[in-house]
Amino acid sequence: MTSQRASFERELAGLQHDILRVGSLVEELVFNAVQALVNRDEVLAKKAIAGDDEVDNLCKDIERRCIRLVATQQPLARDLRIIFTGIKIISNLERMGDHAVDIARYALNLITCYSSTVADVVLQGITQIARMVQQMVKASLDAYVSNDTSRARQMSNADDDVDHLYRKTFDAILSLMEKEPENTRCYVYLLLAALRLERVADRATNIGEDVIYLVTGEWEELN
Repeated sequence: MTSQRASFERELAGLQHDILRVGSLVEELVFNAVQALVNRDEVLAKKAIAGDDEVDNLCKDIERRCIRLVATQQPLARDLRIIFTGIKIISNLERMGDHAVDIARYALNLITCYSSTVADVVLQGITQIARMVQQMVKASLDAYVSNDTSRARQMSNADDDVDHLYRKTFDAILSLMEKEPENTRCYVYLLLAALRLERVADRATNIGEDVIYLVTGEWEELN
């Protein structure tokens, strides 16, 4: 192996390491945002919002490095798949971070309108969705680091369960809005938070598709 090729492979490995670092930060953002929502925790909500800057900066840095590798090296077909898949994965992770920030902002708004009779009825459903979504994000990244297509497909199956629970929570919130119109503003924030979690699950499924393409060279639509 030439020194140039060895250097190139080290750069590829560094990119993958940093992509996983972004994934870890996004997992933390989602967790903090949901905890802020459930516990009406202003400090944690603001921490989640502030943490998104690090995710965005890392994603931009990784994208620049990917472009530079394509422009300055002579990547093989397998190398190109690694690079382009990396760009797609960080795009999905960045959007997950944006969704987490939205949830944290809803948490701040919920604090200002919270009534003791509101939220506890539906927070259990949102907590369940969050738990499932967090497991999907972790599984998608595990599939990426291990090049495990089976795990990617298995992870995506959970998206149906997330969708089902989201629809159930959606219906419950709409029913409560009709019964308690004075609390509609609070319920809207909870509804939007549930929607953002559902979107995070979709992004995790996208990463699963990226993993399959990385390993096989073929696109496969999951769910």
